[in-house]
Amino acid sequence: MGLVNFYITLFIKLTMKIITLHCDYIRFKPLKKAFKGAEELDSKAQLEKEVREPLVVLVAIEKGDNDQTVSELVEAVKKTAKEVKALNIVLYPYAHLSSNLAPPSTALEYLVEAENILTKFFKVTRAPFGHYKEFELKVKGHPLSELSKEFRGKVEEVKGEHKVLDLENYDPSKLLREISKTKLDTSKLKENDHRILAQRLDLFSFNEVAPGQVFWHDSGLHIFNKLKYFVSKILKKYDYQIIDTPQILDGKLFKVSGHWAHYRDNMFLTKYEDRDFGVKPMNCPGAMLVYKTRPRAYRELPLRFAEFGTDHRKELSGVLAGLFRVIKMTQDDAHIFCTKEQIASEISNLLEMIKLIYKDTFGFDYSFELSTRPEKFMGDKKDWDDAEKILESVLKKSKAKYKINKGDGAFYGPKIDLHIKDSLGRSWQCSTIQLDMQMPKRFELAYTGEDGKEHMPFVIHRAILGSIERFIGVLIEHLNGNLPLWLSPRQVKVISFTDRNKKVAEKLVSEIKAEIPELRIDLDNRSDTVQAKIRDAELLKVNYILVVGDKEEKSKTLAVRARGEKPKFGIKQSKFIEDLKKEIAI
Repeated sequence: MGLVNFYITLFIKLTMKIITLHCDYIRFKPLKKAFKGAEELDSKAQLEKEVREPLVVLVAIEKGDNDQTVSELVEAVKKTAKEVKALNIVLYPYAHLSSNLAPPSTALEYLVEAENILTKFFKVTRAPFGHYKEFELKVKGHPLSELSKEFRGKVEEVKGEHKVLDLENYDPSKLLREISKTKLDTSKLKENDHRILAQRLDLFSFNEVAPGQVFWHDSGLHIFNKLKYFVSKILKKYDYQIIDTPQILDGKLFKVSGHWAHYRDNMFLTKYEDRDFGVKPMNCPGAMLVYKTRPRAYRELPLRFAEFGTDHRKELSGVLAGLFRVIKMTQDDAHIFCTKEQIASEISNLLEMIKLIYKDTFGFDYSFELSTRPEKFMGDKKDWDDAEKILESVLKKSKAKYKINKGDGAFYGPKIDLHIKDSLGRSWQCSTIQLDMQMPKRFELAYTGEDGKEHMPFVIHRAILGSIERFIGVLIEHLNGNLPLWLSPRQVKVISFTDRNKKVAEKLVSEIKAEIPELRIDLDNRSDTVQAKIRDAELLKVNYILVVGDKEEKSKTLAVRARGEKPKFGIKQSKFIEDLKKEIAI
């Protein structure tokens, strides 16, 4: 333990937080004042407003923000607006981004200042400040459509003084109490919210020591791993190679891929031996390097690289929402390297995979959206036209429901997005299929054609589940936690009717486990009423409850209660095990 005598100067970093959303539209209407002294509105300002094709800037002004942070806000908005070619800006006060808000008068002053500056470059609409508002918007869904940023203004110096600091003098108990403060606020959540169900079913948790990053518990990790296994089997059927690439990569790689210029604000950056490194936000660059490890020939194509890639993306704490919006995520990504002639068959295979997973396995209704060439695009117009025709012809051939979303493709190629409907009627954008005609150029990808010459492959980026974390959240709410047997973390529970049936119940668990080693089966031998034990098992969403009493012990049969159904008596053990094996198989 060392003591250090030094002169301390305190530096306070001043921050402002924003989220930019590139939207098809936003509609909003002030309803009532949120506090006394809120901005006064004339009759026109009280009406509903709609702005088309805006860059919406959700902004929270915090204590300590100043002219410099406002200046940085303006520059960031100008940069993003230029990248997405937005002419309309909507400044939308959004207090939920911060718990350290500036006084209302200060916040309004800086919002007006930002509005006045931006008005010189754009058509600016500022939503009313200090009012409860209803609003609706549709985010476009391209890589730059959702960004979160924070700005650090000038560093203010506070008068220093001499201090003696004990470098090891901290209180672990106090730190632990601070760490342990994380608690889920359920007051505004619905009963079927996946965060509430996760607590009840002991699936996962979050902690402020790792914002937006999931702590998987045993039962939740079982679901996560089973989904990966399920998808892996499908990948093998369609002849994918499964790869794994590093998470921390040299900044040079992201400069080649374009992420450094377009996505750096949302990346976690670090230095190692005086080199800039970034934690990957997407898996594309690594897959490109794997392709380039050796010369490729036309006979190898299509070449399909799948990766359950772990990605990290900076998000402001105010927008994190359980599994739906996280910082650390696992994507079931794939990059398919193919010729132009192979695009149609590869897209067709992907539509088959989507049907198998979403419709046939989980019962989701879905439709597709084909997004075409935006105003700002890279590449040759003819290549775009050809690619769009290929994608639409495959959608028509599959007889899938789809609509055209003109001008909303990624800057590097057209894309197909999957929109699913859950049991509550909510729409979710999950799978995406993107045709990339630019990444191969940036990485100088090539293969030797049948003519002996070098050619550039096309690349299809695709994710079927998308973020596995997000998919699990959607699935839990869609099924209200009632997962199918093969995915369920609590598959069978054996309950002894009385204390005298305990040994037979223990024997039954051992025998079933011997027949199905991978089965997740539990024993409840507590000295409690059978009704209480059944109720506890039902609350845990157990798929099958087996009750062993004197009658079952004597007849050597089982009383089987399938989840949500009435019990069936006199079931032979061998028959139950045989049916279980069939149902659990995937």
